[in-house]
Amino acid sequence: MGKLKIKSSVLGMVGTNCYLVYDERSKEAVIIDPADNGAYILNQCRELGVTPKAVLLTHGHFDHIMAVPDLVRAFQLTVYAGKAEEKLLADPTLNLSVSYGTGVSVKQVEALEDGQELTLLGRIWKVIATPGHTAGSVCYYLEQENILFSGDTLFHESYGRTDFPTGSSRDLIASVTGKLFALPEEVEVYPGHESRTTMEHEKKYNPLASYK
Repeated sequence: MGKLKIKSSVLGMVGTNCYLVYDERSKEAVIIDPADNGAYILNQCRELGVTPKAVLLTHGHFDHIMAVPDLVRAFQLTVYAGKAEEKLLADPTLNLSVSYGTGVSVKQVEALEDGQELTLLGRIWKVIATPGHTAGSVCYYLEQENILFSGDTLFHESYGRTDFPTGSSRDLIASVTGKLFALPEEVEVYPGHESRTTMEHEKKYNPLASYK
């Protein structure tokens, strides 16, 4: 097992963080939230000499899924998402892709349960269900690496909006304060938008910290 590397790209009309995560030795990769530029992501894979084995979706909004069809066509890979997100992923109206261009429907998904563990890149990825931004939002936690991919649930000194289909402010507050804030302070957070942060910083300066 080699060193874990994370290549971040800001893609799409709303600046979505797409993460290409790969093992430096095996050259196997996973793609987290592949935004809207499949050609760019595929070119990155070629430049780095890595082979994607899976797509991990934190949730199903258009700005996180538009490149999924291109990646599925190019590679033999599995698309993972929270079980409660299946309906939103499949419906271009619910996932808002109809409103922002070409409608996208993602139906061939491996549904994940809260607490489920995936083995990818020789590491354990724990699934943390974090409903709120959408009903099926999940985060991916690599405990050994002290890394969390938080999607649109938790941002740097902010959090995801809840006024889109299946969103709930009550659920989001419970997810962040009850689950994410329970993680160790040294955990580095890679969010769906804007800059990286740490759990220590968010426990002090995130607006939701007042609900603890």
